[in-house]
Amino acid sequence: MNSQAMTLEQVRQIGITALAHQLGVVGMIRFLQQSEIGWGDYTKEREGWLGTPDLNDLFDAVKRSEKMN
Repeated sequence: MNSQAMTLEQVRQIGITALAHQLGVVGMIRFLQQSEIGWGDYTKEREGWLGTPDLNDLFDAVKRSEKMN
């Protein structure tokens, strides 16, 4: 089956079936729970890490990065 021609629902169903087949039902559930468990507020944390740079700050960072490579 061509994955590009499938709907997102079809991809999801095939993925869940493959996980259940390879990991068993309990393993599949444990795997799916990993991506659903979260804590904190990523948006606020990200702003703390990056601040609120303006477009010029971002442009300067890209230029510095290009010079390093």
